[in-house]
Amino acid sequence: MTTAGADPLRIGHELDGAVVTVDPALPERVREGVEEIVGRPVATGRGPRVHIGPHFPELAEGERLLWVHSTNAGVDALLKARTPWPREVLLTRTVGRMGERIGQYVLAWVLAELQNVPGFLDQHTRRTWHRLPTELADGALAVVLGAGRIGTAIGTALQQCGVHTVGVARSPREMPGFDSVVPLGVPEEPGGGPSRELADVLAKARWVVNALPLTPQTRDLVGAGLLGALRGATFINVGRGETVLTDALARALDEGTVGHAVLDVLPKEPAPPADPAWDLPRTTLTCHSAGPTTHQDVTADFRAAWQALRAGELPALTVRVSAGY
Repeated sequence: MTTAGADPLRIGHELDGAVVTVDPALPERVREGVEEIVGRPVATGRGPRVHIGPHFPELAEGERLLWVHSTNAGVDALLKARTPWPREVLLTRTVGRMGERIGQYVLAWVLAELQNVPGFLDQHTRRTWHRLPTELADGALAVVLGAGRIGTAIGTALQQCGVHTVGVARSPREMPGFDSVVPLGVPEEPGGGPSRELADVLAKARWVVNALPLTPQTRDLVGAGLLGALRGATFINVGRGETVLTDALARALDEGTVGHAVLDVLPKEPAPPADPAWDLPRTTLTCHSAGPTTHQDVTADFRAAWQALRAGELPALTVRVSAGY
């Protein structure tokens, strides 16, 4: 269970009398979808509260919060803003089709590299005609750090083009989207070296994709030790910006252990013009656009959670507060 007091049976029994609120900054379609699900207007009446939005709601004096449904997949900012998380308040999150979208994003960059798209674009700007080398994806190795919903979707997308995939997880087991799974392990120091098993896999990788959530254990995890195990691989970050040490990535690019980097997330967003990430060699920034969340994603996952609670069950997208996801 997420927290000691967040009892799905208790919450489910209170939903009929709950006040449901939606963050006013969200699209109108989210509010309309939520009202259709709960069968009444939002933000009316008196009673325990259910809130949908990216932030912890402001509560009136004496108001009791039952449940927060985050409109984001990553909840690290929400948990950081409310520490400790109230033990009796359920927290669920929105994933929707984000894994599918991020999988296609990663696949696009992989295929662009194999088909030498950057080289042809450069030739076009110089009005130069040369046949450039291209490759098939068959057998090339991609290592995906993080084997949750998003990581397995990335692996599945890559496998469809013949890429060999290895997932990296805290608890290795057979998972969809991966030919094999190896243990992540946690270095003794932030940015420390990986286990020998993981280092051996990283040394063979053509692409290393970071899909890790941000937790106390993953913050600054991708540092000099892990990046130093690469042998010219392309590094793609679609996880959380603060899992990667930018200085260590800069050194890895300078030394050639990382051949190219695609960064969809950064420690500080939006990145100001002076952010050092803009100056990283052989690096492309895509401004947190790999997996946009739509209003359909929010309402679909809220509906699933609402129905689970009405049945006295813990929703599948319940956040384990101690783990951070």
